[in-house]
Amino acid sequence: MAYELPPLPYDKAALEPHFDALTMEIHHDRHHKAYVDNLNKSIAGNAALEAKSLEALIGDLGSVPEGIRGPVRNNGGGHWNHSFFWKILAPNAGGAPTGKLADAINSTFGSFSEFQAKFEAAGIGRFGSGWAWLVSHGGKLEIVSTPNQDNPLMGKAVSGVEGKVVLGVDVWEHAYYLKYQNKRADYLKAFWHVVNWAVVARNF
Repeated sequence: MAYELPPLPYDKAALEPHFDALTMEIHHDRHHKAYVDNLNKSIAGNAALEAKSLEALIGDLGSVPEGIRGPVRNNGGGHWNHSFFWKILAPNAGGAPTGKLADAINSTFGSFSEFQAKFEAAGIGRFGSGWAWLVSHGGKLEIVSTPNQDNPLMGKAVSGVEGKVVLGVDVWEHAYYLKYQNKRADYLKAFWHVVNWAVVARNF
């Protein structure tokens, strides 16, 4: 069964003025769709791979034939990363987390503002294209980043990081360049205005 592009859970203009409608259209309808289409092409005819969930596929890249492992890693990662990203964004969102997630953030990083600063630094410090992540190891939080479309689901041997993904931000230029140009730091500041903390708390 072919993987499918999930619809955005809100209108493309819903995250204005922080994430502009044109960027959301191009990001979802073109970039994310290309990852899905190319993933399907790369595994076409391999019934064992086609039968796997996306998480199972990218979580065990060692089982993917070497000849297509690169395309599956890049496009499967791109599909999973973006599917996750859309779900943690929402209009009329932002603010700060509450409950157990807030307690864990304060315990680990000292305060929410300190967490924000460290998370932004991970995104700014990722050279080239990639992602910044907040991951949980049995309830213990850590900020990590990965290049390209790698993610913690791929495991330490592949992506260099591991853990349950709680929060993530796309720092590929296609995620922000139309509105923020080369000002990745401004984009990361805007990100906090559209984070759906209720969903992030459930991830935690």
